[in-house]
Amino acid sequence: MRQYQLYINGEFLSNANRKMIDVINPSTEEVISQIPAGTADDCDAAVKAAEAAQKSWAKLPAIQRANHLHEIANLIRQNAEPLARIISEEGGKVLGLSRVEVSFTADYMDYMAEFARRFEGEIVQSDRPNENILIYKLPIGVIAGILPWNFPFFLIARKMAPALVTGNTIVIKPSTETPNNAFEFAKLVAKSSLPKGVFNLVSGTGRTVGHALAAHPSVGMVSMTGSVPGGAAIMAAAAPNITKVSLELGGKAPAIVMPDADLDLAAKCIRNSRVLNTGQVCNSAERVYVHESIAKSFIAKVTEQMKNTRFGDPLTDDTLDMGPFVSRAQLESVEAAVAGALKEGATLTLGGKRAGTQKGFFYPATVLTNCRHDMTIMHEEIFGPVLPITTFKTLDDAIDLANDCEFGLTSSIYTNDINVVMRACKEIKFGETYVNRENFEAMQGFHAGFRKSGIGGADGKHGLNEYLQTHVVYIQYNDKIQ
Repeated sequence: MRQYQLYINGEFLSNANRKMIDVINPSTEEVISQIPAGTADDCDAAVKAAEAAQKSWAKLPAIQRANHLHEIANLIRQNAEPLARIISEEGGKVLGLSRVEVSFTADYMDYMAEFARRFEGEIVQSDRPNENILIYKLPIGVIAGILPWNFPFFLIARKMAPALVTGNTIVIKPSTETPNNAFEFAKLVAKSSLPKGVFNLVSGTGRTVGHALAAHPSVGMVSMTGSVPGGAAIMAAAAPNITKVSLELGGKAPAIVMPDADLDLAAKCIRNSRVLNTGQVCNSAERVYVHESIAKSFIAKVTEQMKNTRFGDPLTDDTLDMGPFVSRAQLESVEAAVAGALKEGATLTLGGKRAGTQKGFFYPATVLTNCRHDMTIMHEEIFGPVLPITTFKTLDDAIDLANDCEFGLTSSIYTNDINVVMRACKEIKFGETYVNRENFEAMQGFHAGFRKSGIGGADGKHGLNEYLQTHVVYIQYNDKIQ
């Protein structure tokens, strides 16, 4: 059985006398590896290593820092297939999506590296004679990156690449559900020319490792992707040191289907969004509001799309649409959500029952109709391939229903009316709105949410700026010098 080791200051540490955590293949329920249960002392060592390395790292020209990212991106591409299979093995993701995640991660490294010559300060006009006001953009210092289990490999790059190109160093904590890919990534870093201490990896529980990193006085920013309770815990741990936090948390994305929509397109895109990664994506369409005049036709089309969703062990068939849930707890959570919806009066139109008695945390694509907006399933995040559908009468109603939510990450609308599109873009209160397409962001955009979906954001130039702080310099000069 594979045993991984913490990676601190350019070295893999011995597992002697360490408590280990089992990692499960969710398709087979077999233990496939063990990872160290890191301690607060491990976190302190990693942060100190990152802090010591950051001073010299920040002094390098940004283009030299970028070259290290390009080097790691190339190493990822050289090991793409083994990395994809590891992601599928530990997380249950279909192989096609794992391959996309690996290639996208390498591309993201290159994309952020290209900002080396592009992030800028400013010269501001002064109210005084003989004065220049300079605004510098400087690195924050040590970044703690706390990763989720649903896109674990890509999230390494989403946190590491902008941090490093701007002169920060980083300590990464992977999820205990899907950590193996991060350790394989650390092996690539060890083969690269990246200076020691710039990248560090400490595995373990959120309660121990996550808290220790967030509470560490030498951490300048915590970038965390995960649940709302997890984000609240990170904020509480960071508060005594007034440490900056950047949080991407839950979502409950509404999809609005207008009477003039292309129903085939809407059904296909909503289905694709809902079953992606077995529905375990915070962006995915989580609740559908369809105009009452087309509800019957749309429900028939989207149910047929969901019915054709194939699932199974992704390592035995690379043509599947879905794999298993990441864990038994996730499976039981979705089962409870569906049972609750049925108890509140929803109609089970498709799926809704655990798939057979075979090993693995499998669950079919599920459609719930006759839902009411006040049902729990229309407000609480499902994180599974379950599609609750309700109807509306007017655009005003649809927008009000969409906005009546504690989350605010992504949203979508299907219509061919530009006036409806413009109103929706202005009035739907979510960080992202997708028009006539599935919910999936671009690296050059800005992935950020409103309300309980988070603080700050990622991607593009705005995401890069999360890793910079501002230093203003006022220079008074004497113009009388001969």
